[in-house]
Amino acid sequence: MTQTTDDILGSRNLLIEKTAMSVLLALSFSHMLNDTLQSLIPAIYPMLKDSYQLSFTQIGLITLTYQMTASLLQPIVGIYTDRRPMPYSLAFGMGSTLVGLILLSRASHFGMILIAAGFVGAGSAVFHPEASRVAHMASGGRHGFAQSLFQVGGNFGTSLGPLLAAGIIIKRGQGSLVWFSLVALLGIFVLTHVGHWYGANLHRIKKKSRAPHSAGGAHLPARRVVIAVAVLVALVISKYFYLVSLTNYYTFYLISRFHLSVQASQMCLFAFLFAVAAGTIAGGPLGDRFGRKLVIWFSILGVAPFSLALPHLGLEWTILFSMFAGALLASAFPAILVFAQELIPGNVGMVAGLFFGFAFGVSGIASAALGKLADHTSIEYVFKVCGYFPLIGIFTGFLPNVRTRGSATEVVGE
Repeated sequence: MTQTTDDILGSRNLLIEKTAMSVLLALSFSHMLNDTLQSLIPAIYPMLKDSYQLSFTQIGLITLTYQMTASLLQPIVGIYTDRRPMPYSLAFGMGSTLVGLILLSRASHFGMILIAAGFVGAGSAVFHPEASRVAHMASGGRHGFAQSLFQVGGNFGTSLGPLLAAGIIIKRGQGSLVWFSLVALLGIFVLTHVGHWYGANLHRIKKKSRAPHSAGGAHLPARRVVIAVAVLVALVISKYFYLVSLTNYYTFYLISRFHLSVQASQMCLFAFLFAVAAGTIAGGPLGDRFGRKLVIWFSILGVAPFSLALPHLGLEWTILFSMFAGALLASAFPAILVFAQELIPGNVGMVAGLFFGFAFGVSGIASAALGKLADHTSIEYVFKVCGYFPLIGIFTGFLPNVRTRGSATEVVGE
């Protein structure tokens, strides 16, 4: 009886040790700080456009700069740290964001704005793949839940950008951006402590790499894995082309079509981004419970009725439909990322780097392309075109059917 009790207590302690909730919360919090700072850039686009007489194409180039910097560097960071983990690189990444923020507060011309955006992109390139790896390490097998908790912090931070821009930066000017360096310093402090835990738990990575057959990808032929990854890439393109049309150009659309003030449009953007944050937390746990393919079906293709109707609605329904679309779309990425990590087991950092990097790259290209399209047509036309992108979700049907059992994923119907 004593032995049985000891076994039970030992199992409980092991579970507590495996699921490092405090680390997941710290990662989610630091992700919130990181993405709050990032979101300040698109949030002040209307102010920058007026102050420097920028075209929509130039606005798109700002996004392209920091998104492509992150896109190109993230896979490199992920591949390198799969082989040689760098626990304190998370704090270093936040330091790069801090430098970019200070430069942006002092920027006096378009070129300097682009340089500042590049530093912010470099910070994201270091932060996202490594933070995703730590979330995977601390998940205790609940990978979808861990990724959703990590992602929701970032999406909530993104939603705060427009509020802070409307309440502080728009009122006090570009120089007030420097105040947010305190947020970056807080992030560096938190991530330094996460780095301590990361360094003390590197054995978790080794254990994971020795058990590649616990994931569904191990049971699939290489050709099926390639097709599945290609489908996931197409879904990321669909998601981020439509998401960028809202995150970067929603305020311009509301100002142009409904004649809202800059501050009123920022409040509407906050409502949309808050819905995105709320939707993110659902995707991972639902994928753990019901299967990631079902969540991806619902998250991508389910947006189409809202995206297609949105350009034809009045102000109130536009706000409401954009929130529904954002909540649905946001639940897709945690499911997509964990699905990809299960297809290619033992390469958590590489997969996270590739998918985060690709997401950033697609966002940058989409922003530049949509800005160019808006200059040649109208911002209203851009929203009509982008409404069709969620229909790409139909390709989800080509993903393999899997079911989850605890922390493992099993292919069925093969």
